[in-house]
Amino acid sequence: MILGATERSGPPDGPVIVFIHGSRVTKSMWGPITSRLADTFRCIAVDLPGHGARADEPFSLEAAAGVVDAAIAEADDGRAIVVGLSLGGYVAMVTAARSPERARGLVLAGSSAEPSGLTAHIFRLYAWALAVAPRQPVDALNDWIFRRRYPPEVAEPLIAGGYWSVGGSAGVRTLVQGRFRDRLVAFGGPILVINGELDLVFRIGERSFLRGLPNVERRTFRLSTHLSPLDRPADFADAVRTFAERLPG
Repeated sequence: MILGATERSGPPDGPVIVFIHGSRVTKSMWGPITSRLADTFRCIAVDLPGHGARADEPFSLEAAAGVVDAAIAEADDGRAIVVGLSLGGYVAMVTAARSPERARGLVLAGSSAEPSGLTAHIFRLYAWALAVAPRQPVDALNDWIFRRRYPPEVAEPLIAGGYWSVGGSAGVRTLVQGRFRDRLVAFGGPILVINGELDLVFRIGERSFLRGLPNVERRTFRLSTHLSPLDRPADFADAVRTFAERLPG
């Protein structure tokens, strides 16, 4: 176990929810959500390979799913709800597909598009930009944007977690090598999909991505971007809570 790679809150015997961050950021992004859920749920937020405390680990989808599996294993019954944003949503799909019995349900934010065709080109462009952008000025710009966009209780933990462009680029590049709708079919369990109204790639892509899948709920947050958990933390936490409370034991 890597020191500092996992953050836990909530009652040790509560139902477990595992949170997976997006590319380039860390587990600290989930603080505004877990603080609202820790009254009832055991919240476990993890750093993915290539990010945060796991920055020295090379990213692969299998390695990332292994990190999530280890977090799920902390649950008394070996089962958990898995919540992921962006890259984290795709990691959640991989985890659930390879061990469906371990995921009580999935919450997928900003990850409802198959990374193929035009979308694959968008992913590749984003991965390239992460790899070549000058780190210090981009990081400073991100700090400024987040502090202007969000209140301190949202911005400061996110900024404190740092930015991990190399790991983020590696993570996004891996996505275009697989197909994720098939993984949701293999999972077959309850799914909540959350998209921001302004997150056009994933909001537009969700219809074809989810077509024909059973047990799917959809939520769209008005005037929200790709970072819906940060744009609307109270609404996001409420959506996760409602979804969790509806699941069978």
